[in-house]
Amino acid sequence: MNFFRGVMGGQTAGPQPSGAETIQKLCDRVASSTLLEDRRDAVRALKSLSKKYRMEVGTQAMDHLINILQTDRSDSEIVGYALDTLYNLICNDEEEEQDESEDENAQKQADDLGAQFTEKFIEDPEHLALLLSLLEEFDFHVRWPGVKLLTALLKNQGPQVQGVILVSPMGVSRLMDLLADSREIIRNDGLLLLQQLTKSNAAIQKIVAFENAFERLLDIITDEGSSDGGIVVEDCLLLLLNLLKNNSSNQNFFKEGSYIQRMRPWFEVGDDNAGWSAQKVTNLHLMLQLVRVLVSPVNSPGATASCQKAMFTCGLLQQLCTILMATGVPADILTETINTVSEVIRGSQVNQDYFASVNAPSNPPRPAIVVLLMSMVNERQPFVLRCAVLYCFQCFLYKNQKGQGEIVSTLLPSTIDANSISAGQLLCGGLFSADSLSNWCAAVALAHALQENLTQKEQLLRVQLATSLGKPPVSLLQQCTNILSQGDKIARRGSKVQTRVGLLMLLCTWISNCPIAVTHFLHNQENVPFLTAQISENLGEDERLVQGLCALLLGICIYYNDNSLENYTKEKLKQLIEKRIGKENFVEKLGFITKHELYSRAGQKPQPVFPSPEQMLFDHEFTKLVKDLEGMITKAVHKSSEEEKKEEEVKKTLEQHDNIVTQYKELIREQDAEIQKLKEQVASVSMQNEQLQTSNTQQLSQIQQHKDQYNILKLKLGKDNPSQSSSSGDLSQVNGVQTEELTQLRDEVEELSKQNALLRTQLSDKDSLINTLRSESGASDNSELLKELEALRSRVQAQSTEINQLQTERHELQRRVEVSTTSQGVPSGESTVDNTKVTELEKRLAAQISETERLKGDLKSTIECRSDLEQQLASATSTVAILQTEKSKLQTEVQESKKEQDDLLMLLADQDQKINSLRQKLKDLGETVEDEDDLDAREQTDDDEEDDDEEED
Repeated sequence: MNFFRGVMGGQTAGPQPSGAETIQKLCDRVASSTLLEDRRDAVRALKSLSKKYRMEVGTQAMDHLINILQTDRSDSEIVGYALDTLYNLICNDEEEEQDESEDENAQKQADDLGAQFTEKFIEDPEHLALLLSLLEEFDFHVRWPGVKLLTALLKNQGPQVQGVILVSPMGVSRLMDLLADSREIIRNDGLLLLQQLTKSNAAIQKIVAFENAFERLLDIITDEGSSDGGIVVEDCLLLLLNLLKNNSSNQNFFKEGSYIQRMRPWFEVGDDNAGWSAQKVTNLHLMLQLVRVLVSPVNSPGATASCQKAMFTCGLLQQLCTILMATGVPADILTETINTVSEVIRGSQVNQDYFASVNAPSNPPRPAIVVLLMSMVNERQPFVLRCAVLYCFQCFLYKNQKGQGEIVSTLLPSTIDANSISAGQLLCGGLFSADSLSNWCAAVALAHALQENLTQKEQLLRVQLATSLGKPPVSLLQQCTNILSQGDKIARRGSKVQTRVGLLMLLCTWISNCPIAVTHFLHNQENVPFLTAQISENLGEDERLVQGLCALLLGICIYYNDNSLENYTKEKLKQLIEKRIGKENFVEKLGFITKHELYSRAGQKPQPVFPSPEQMLFDHEFTKLVKDLEGMITKAVHKSSEEEKKEEEVKKTLEQHDNIVTQYKELIREQDAEIQKLKEQVASVSMQNEQLQTSNTQQLSQIQQHKDQYNILKLKLGKDNPSQSSSSGDLSQVNGVQTEELTQLRDEVEELSKQNALLRTQLSDKDSLINTLRSESGASDNSELLKELEALRSRVQAQSTEINQLQTERHELQRRVEVSTTSQGVPSGESTVDNTKVTELEKRLAAQISETERLKGDLKSTIECRSDLEQQLASATSTVAILQTEKSKLQTEVQESKKEQDDLLMLLADQDQKINSLRQKLKDLGETVEDEDDLDAREQTDDDEEDDDEEED
């Protein structure tokens, strides 16, 4: 113990040992001590030194500590000390707290130390297997430090530890059991462990999900108070995000398990939105992110659509819209809610229609879209909120032609309401305001109202704007070009590139794939000179993007030009480019768009996310348009007039070819219809043929039966009268039923002959029709039909052969009948004798049948008697078995009672001996003791005296 006093800081004489020496002695004590108490004290001392002397303890004691986990597992206290020590060596959190005031190099060195010890621990997979087995221990002093140690290992070397746990039998299942622990600290640290475990590992994420993780986590969130809960709710939400993000399998499992419906109560924030704690804001922010993960545009369209449908059905979208229109909601929550609603409605017609019907709780009520657009064009609103509103508007119009028409209709003269503010008025106001960010947002929003919608592009050409009093109104298209030209004049004094970029994107989207809009744009005589002047100038770096967009706009005017304006046909515009700008220079300026650093960033995802308003230049959908048009415009500019003429000729030839192909397709369709009808007719003929064959087969069987009957009668008559067998047989056929059957056969054969003739006539008609079709179309598609007809012909020929055979047999029978009628008559006495014999045979047969029936009845009664006897025997056997069982039980009880009696007799004998010995002792002591005989005699005397008294009485 003096040694430990020195280690723990006790006062001892002499020089104090260094930290390394002390740790070495403690390691020796851990390795060599035979007493558990000594080893426990040594490990406790190592734990206390592990923070101050982290390097020394890690390098010298780690192997000993791991050995302790293996050998002293039965003692929870020493195992807990060992796990705590290993945690102090591997975890970097404590070092971070201590080194906050130190330089970055020291912190980096501490992190490297934790990674080094982690690698040393996991170099043997058995160490992790040992740690996982220790987590099964319920003892708090073992399980809690084990959870913390495994979490630290995952933080330092996540992929390697994940790989070992993944191949470990029931490894993930053991860790999932931590969520069911009744001790909250272990459950909460288990959540942190699972967060680290599920990072960037889809396989482990799937296993955790199928271990019922969603159910457990949602239960914990509900029990902790949902959005009003504490840090535990935040940890559960972070784990859910890990499981669902970029994991389509888990997302589908989450939707199929009806867990989306359980998310709806999270967003019931109530009417009192005054008190929002920081934790509640964090929780609700993560909940909104969780909804966005399920409906993210990067997911597969089918999965996103099914989740959007489920969110509308369960009322989640309605709840989000309620938060959207509520008052007192923090700005960051409101921004994230707008982004979430955007992705819930994006591309879903039902959700978009519902969002269009949402009204703000104002007086008078205004549509939610109008309220949001007010925030977007208001320069006093936060930048991130304005970006969120723009994204929401874009998602509302995405693949929503109905919504696009409603937005554009608010700008048309016939639908303008002077008493209310419409979405179109707000967009025009933002488009022409003094705020460049409002200009850009309004231009992009209006461009989305025209995206892939030719009808609305043409409708928007009707919009007229009143610029000032006393001046005639101008079209919206003309006003946009006027602002561009004015902006160019202001630009020379250092102006707003953002406004011009937004207007150019709007114009490019507007006139692309719309020749009428191109004609309207070119009709203004100032537009083309303005564009050529912009492109040909050598401007600064900031203006290159504007030059590229002007080149794109001019290229669209060339590519989608219908040559309706004589001064601005395709050829004249290309000549103008070649003279004023140069084709190579034009293509180079066009390439400035895709080379801009912000172009690729905007093309990554639909949501407009910009670090600052100045970098808000490109729209996601516009980048797709540039990608599609750049190559086509380059080819169109380089093409000569001859090439265009050739292309036009080729187009005309292709159109003619298409017309010819269309005609042939129609002819083929008609022929297919005719062939189909013929196939149906052939099928019906085949069915009739099959029916005829069936009837023919039946008739053949009947004929065969008649032949057999004829042969039997012939043999019978031959035996009865050998001399006149032939004549009597023939006569019996004529006088009996055979004559009627022959008549019936004649009729049937004649009917078959008629049907055969009809079939041959139909076949000849079909042959002529098929030959006609073959001569008209020359098609080889009738091969199958010809095969079927050839098969039908062969079957008809076989049938005709069979009919001929039947006719031959019929003639033979007729001939024999005629021969029999011309032969000499048969005496009637012989037929009478035959009838008598037949009657006797019938009587004998009836007697045999009655005897057989009687024997069958006797046999049946015998069988019933036998079954009754068998049942009685079975019941008697079961009764005997029961009696034998009871007899054995009684015998066992008798034997037990005998044993008990013998035991009682032995006890009585022992008591008698004890009583006699006691009496003898009393006699030896001089006491008067009566024997049993004396007592019996006295009792007898007393009884006699009582009897005498009774007699006297």
